[in-house]
Amino acid sequence: MIFLKEEVDGGQNFIKKNGRYKYYNLIVRNVAKTKRKGEYPMSQYDNYEVEYWPDITLELVRNHPLEPELIIDVVFEAWNGIMETSIANQLRIGRDIFPQPQILGNYLHELIPAILASRYPNLWRRERDKCDKDLVYIPNVDYSVEIKTSSNPTNIYGNRSYGQENSENNSGKSKDGYYLTINFEKFDPSNPDFRPNINIIRFGWVDHSDWHAQAAATGQQATLSREARDNKLLTIYRRGLIDMRRE
Repeated sequence: MIFLKEEVDGGQNFIKKNGRYKYYNLIVRNVAKTKRKGEYPMSQYDNYEVEYWPDITLELVRNHPLEPELIIDVVFEAWNGIMETSIANQLRIGRDIFPQPQILGNYLHELIPAILASRYPNLWRRERDKCDKDLVYIPNVDYSVEIKTSSNPTNIYGNRSYGQENSENNSGKSKDGYYLTINFEKFDPSNPDFRPNINIIRFGWVDHSDWHAQAAATGQQATLSREARDNKLLTIYRRGLIDMRRE
């Protein structure tokens, strides 16, 4: 289980605020049924003030078939595998070669779905089609997951299309839904003894409207709003804080 400032009371559909409970009907909506042509699908957070978002996020995470402990385990299996990998049977990552953060992120992006597909072949698979999320939940694609990684200490980025209104038409995949985000350290080629660590793992729900493209025409990134990062993504692991997970 995960610690939050406020818990949904008894696991029921009530949010506690100022000593009172506000009822809400939270259902993980089917995106295909709620989206109208030319519009974003209805957000899980529509009509709720930001102060309620962490509670909604907690319920969304609880409803998801991936347990936080499993996510953490798979992320570290992928990361440790990268750190122990040799290229061309002789060049050891972290000793002979020091991949740039984008390459490390690509490795995580590929390995996490591959590990889950290997463990649970009837439940999870990797992206195949243009419209697929990075990690596809076979029984119900509404629970499929996008994976984002960054060497920034706290922030998460997408490519510029994430902040564009017609990005789904351009890329084929919806930008609304479940996200797994990972912040990690870079290699330091001047210090071969330094082994990078995973700093933060977050899991939750992000809406298309939470991404903001860089203002400059030449900008290649979209940033996730701080409001969404801090309230729609649940921190399930933070390096140095062992109480993020209960034994």
